[in-house]
Amino acid sequence: MASNHQQEVTVFEIRKARRGFASMSAEKQREIASKGGRAAHAKGTAHEWSADEARAAGRKGGQASRGGRGKLPSVA
Repeated sequence: MASNHQQEVTVFEIRKARRGFASMSAEKQREIASKGGRAAHAKGTAHEWSADEARAAGRKGGQASRGGRGKLPSVA
């Protein structure tokens, strides 16, 4: 008979099983996402980035990753 700890690990592993998009191949995910993008553009609800929006998003992402000027200050 399995110990209680082994049973808990099994339940945890079951809960972490891949489901939804994670269970699909990358190709299938791309296919579904592409259909959603095309539908949004056809409906007129898709977001289209302006040059300024894209620049600001790139800057924000770079700072969040601690690249460039967003680095942590040195400890003196």
